[in-house]
Amino acid sequence: MRSAVSGLELRTPDTLGEALEMLAGNPSLVPLAGGTDVYVDLQFGTAAPAAYMDISGLEELRFVEERGDVLALGGGTTFAAILRSEAVLLRLPMLVEAAATVGGAQIQAAATVGGNIANASPAGDSLPVFAAADATLVLRSASGERRVPFNDFYTGYRETRLGPGELIVAVEVPPVRGPQWYRKVGTRAAQAISKVVMAAVRARRPRVAFGSVAPTPVRATHAEEALASGAGAAEVRAALARDISPIDDVRSTASYRLAVAGNLLLSWWEQGEAG
Repeated sequence: MRSAVSGLELRTPDTLGEALEMLAGNPSLVPLAGGTDVYVDLQFGTAAPAAYMDISGLEELRFVEERGDVLALGGGTTFAAILRSEAVLLRLPMLVEAAATVGGAQIQAAATVGGNIANASPAGDSLPVFAAADATLVLRSASGERRVPFNDFYTGYRETRLGPGELIVAVEVPPVRGPQWYRKVGTRAAQAISKVVMAAVRARRPRVAFGSVAPTPVRATHAEEALASGAGAAEVRAALARDISPIDDVRSTASYRLAVAGNLLLSWWEQGEAG
């Protein structure tokens, strides 16, 4: 039986070096890791014809390592691996909570951190976590490696600073000091795209990030300043409205998203104050 992927060109490198050389020779190759988003696009005919490069078997991209103070996650690390990692649970528990909301067990076993980031959907479940954690992306091509702050990576809807021939080989997370928090609001508890998703760190200067409320994941810097200054609820909501720009779409309305984002933010902050 032929499927939507039948007849598409698929190349399969054996090593990361070989993958980077393939990309250098043909930057239009689309890296395919878990494929959980690509397959949907192919199934619905929304993906343009392309040649793909299967990097799902590259063990060099699958790791969780503590490198001094830094927690490093390989771009090919699956969300199932994150759920099993004691290091991630200890140092970045909000990412474990996010991983648990990435579809069901089958999707968690296939979907990767690098794929979630590179897909650049503003609804990506893990993206607010990395934004709130001030993570850094390690991008590598055949000609070298560079690091880009996660919060500078997205330039617009589905647009990133990933250059031709580059792969996301790792995410580096510095120490996150302060209680962490994560909430996803969707139609169902799992296997649903978020209407609003939020990650936050309680510290002297709170760190708050949202997804599904703007063309890209966003740090809510005005809301962070309002919370840090002791502003009241109305002022915090007004500050948040400067940070996010929800839209009406098939999943929800802009007014609902704005109200829920404010509710999540204040609920998190008040819970902390009470504790």
